Amino acid sequence: MEKKYNNPVHRGFLPDPSVIRVGDGFFKVNSSFQYFPAIPISYSKDLVHWKIVSYAITENEWLDLSETLDSRGIWAPDISYGNGKYYIFAPLRYNSDDKAVHPMRAQLVMTSDKPEGPYSKPVILDVDDIDPSHFVDDDGKHYMVIAPGATVIPLNDDCTKVIGEPVQVWAGTGERCSEGPHIFKKDGWYYAMVAEGGTGYGHGINIARSKSLYGEYEACPYNPVMRQKNPDELIQRAGHGMLVETQNGEWWCMYLCGRRNGGNYTTIGRETALDRVTWTEDGWFLINDGKGPSKEAVAPDLEWEIYEPFTFDDFDSDKIDINWLWVRNPDETAYSLTDNKGHLRLYTLDGQLFEVKAKNTLVKREEELSYMAETKMFFNPNEKEQAGLVCYYSTKTYASFSLRKLNGEDVLVLAINRNQGEEIMNTVKNVKPGEIYLRVVVDGLVRRFYYSYDANEWHEAGVLESCTFLCDEGVPEDRKRHTGTLVGLYANNGGTGTRNYADFDNFRYQNRG
Repeated sequence: MEKKYNNPVHRGFLPDPSVIRVGDGFFKVNSSFQYFPAIPISYSKDLVHWKIVSYAITENEWLDLSETLDSRGIWAPDISYGNGKYYIFAPLRYNSDDKAVHPMRAQLVMTSDKPEGPYSKPVILDVDDIDPSHFVDDDGKHYMVIAPGATVIPLNDDCTKVIGEPVQVWAGTGERCSEGPHIFKKDGWYYAMVAEGGTGYGHGINIARSKSLYGEYEACPYNPVMRQKNPDELIQRAGHGMLVETQNGEWWCMYLCGRRNGGNYTTIGRETALDRVTWTEDGWFLINDGKGPSKEAVAPDLEWEIYEPFTFDDFDSDKIDINWLWVRNPDETAYSLTDNKGHLRLYTLDGQLFEVKAKNTLVKREEELSYMAETKMFFNPNEKEQAGLVCYYSTKTYASFSLRKLNGEDVLVLAINRNQGEEIMNTVKNVKPGEIYLRVVVDGLVRRFYYSYDANEWHEAGVLESCTFLCDEGVPEDRKRHTGTLVGLYANNGGTGTRNYADFDNFRYQNRG
């Protein structure tokens, strides 16, 4: 009996997928930008069900993101295999937007004996562009393929040095933003894939081929091989993909996409989608027969392996769960899972949500357009200190629901930042001392916030009717917006310099469709 799946297959902020098959399983990497640990590595047996199993960079001293601006940091990575090693290439996007002052980017290269790692300390290649991938030719020579278009750069045998000049072997079709290149070889042909049209609506995949690595490349007559052409469909922004062949000889493409929320607002961010690849008689290929992204499709001919979702954390472990992310590098002294066993203790530091220096904001990916998240917290704030729940997109855009002390009184504060500075939307006074439950219920663009003292009787604290600011498209004047909204926990001292703590007893997350 045929099994079917729905796109996206890996939901939440997981853009720019790169995938390889290892035996009877598959490993995938995605962009992580300013979040840490960096470069999630996910595993699947069937290309449909995925779980994060590790990260390429887990050591603070190997990647300093502490001053990295929003949507900079680690951009589109690539995972590959060659000459007995697994490789991850990734661009490191610096803060600079002016090449005359500072290079905008460099490339990181990491290796491992296992696809899931651990990976070596990154080696830096001083190549100032984006979206590197790794190609090993039949003669064993290594190349980095990088934007613009498909630009080929020869590397030494361990990929630690550039040993030749860059050559753009294919410029793309002429559409804007020709990036995300991959080159692979099949039946004597070199196929070049690029993402074009920009990362927003109109994103797509175009291909070309040549009998020689350095060209000349002939553009596919069926281009674009992937693009959403119907602006009313749920799934948009489909592009930046990579092909993989299963052990059964089927070909598939994993690519990024975004789901519309209440209009053209992709609040979750760009996610990972899957569609079948078919080869034409004249040696070209199409993704989903050129019809754009599928909503529902017949799954690969592979045995399914389904993983338990991350829905609850009681903080009983001595390690932070793999599904959590820190906003930039964490301060190891700013949190503890042992100071009050069975609780996550976040200490109040100086960095506030609207500041890059904030250290202890811990978040997970939103996975659906509607969900519920809640936590049980104990916090005895001093003046202006705050701790609680946050729906976080960036330092410029977030919604927080926190316990604070203002003018000597404990209050719950619902605040937002829509790139206009923090605004208090509602305040709940006369908050009882002791443990308190905080909850957010998301329904599309609407976010409702509740509190309770016993987890049975809930009181509404405020409603945000249209959270269009929590997405890539919602703040047009802020051009660097490439991530998605995450939800989680935080604590800071409101700029007072004090060190207090908030204890979180648990965290619960439930998708609502």
